[in-house]
Amino acid sequence: MESNSHALSPNIDLNEQNDKGSNVNFNFLDSSFYPTIPRHFVCSHEDLVHTKEELKEPLVDLLGFFRGDYEATRRAVELIRVACLSHGFFQVINHGIDAILIRAAHDHMKAFFRQPLSKKLGVRRKPGSVWGYSGAHNADRSSSKLPWKETLSFGYNGANKGSNKPIVFEYFTSLLGEDYDNMGLIYQHYCEAMEKLSLGIMELLGMSLGVDRSHFRRFFEDGHSIMRCNYYPSCQEPNLAVGTGPHCDPTSLTILHQDQVGGLEVFVHNRWKYVRPRHDALVINIGDTFMALSNGRYKSCLHRAVLNKYSERRSLAYFVCPREDKVVRPPKDLVGAQGLRMYPDFTWSALLHFTQNHYRADASTLESFSKWLLTLQSQVI
Repeated sequence: MESNSHALSPNIDLNEQNDKGSNVNFNFLDSSFYPTIPRHFVCSHEDLVHTKEELKEPLVDLLGFFRGDYEATRRAVELIRVACLSHGFFQVINHGIDAILIRAAHDHMKAFFRQPLSKKLGVRRKPGSVWGYSGAHNADRSSSKLPWKETLSFGYNGANKGSNKPIVFEYFTSLLGEDYDNMGLIYQHYCEAMEKLSLGIMELLGMSLGVDRSHFRRFFEDGHSIMRCNYYPSCQEPNLAVGTGPHCDPTSLTILHQDQVGGLEVFVHNRWKYVRPRHDALVINIGDTFMALSNGRYKSCLHRAVLNKYSERRSLAYFVCPREDKVVRPPKDLVGAQGLRMYPDFTWSALLHFTQNHYRADASTLESFSKWLLTLQSQVI
């Protein structure tokens, strides 16, 4: 959830344009001085209908699951099954992530985004990559509906855990310098904790779907996931722009910690509903790749982030992804005797390439990707 749908499309990449005469050159650090927001951020009315209705779902308590309590695990599995059949969003508590680690991750994110723009541009996201800094700077003047946000994204490879060169730590120190050793360590530890939690949730998802509880855990044990820090500055006209536009996450699973400002909304039963922030909870949502792994049983739901006039907002999003060359295929138990498949086999690298180069993530990404993939395959034949 809260994936940077704009950052997934090179058509609106904010770092490619270098002609000063054709760029927006917008800096969020100076946004409070603007009497109104630039037109490039203004969205259509249908994207701006806000809600006061809450998405009310029972909290999933993971304490019993981690302790091996059969009855508590059964209750957690049932809550997850009901939520995922309906919309794919739920919140977990007693998840095992140290509150001090979460607070440190938020603090370092705050420090990073408060740096001068020139410093942040030193790690800007390059075309064709999902790693790096992205924000509404140097945008082409023809761009529209730009997200009122900045992001910092980097990868995490679980197989690298315990290495002499931890991948996240190395990313920060190699690009930003030794002054960022502590930041790199914090996010290295945060990603390791997220990976551990994600594998546990994969077990629960397997049980909720009636397959071997270790099936999805094994599938993701060598995954290459993505960590993203989201920063939404306060906006003087929050009813004209969005932080992140409506989209579904193309990844497998998203684990999100949002601060207490709020702004996450989910489109359920043709209505937008907000997800109330809880400092002790993590928001979990199903992505397109897991929807394919479940053969369409579990939902990848449309969601967005709205803005606040008086407060800036931050969130930490960990996107669980398989290894790029893994074939995404549902287990036989979910296909049935008729062998009916909702989606063709594909690799995560193929879907990532599609969202990077051909299609901005939205509510129809998986269906559009499937058609695109089948067309390519028929051309080869």
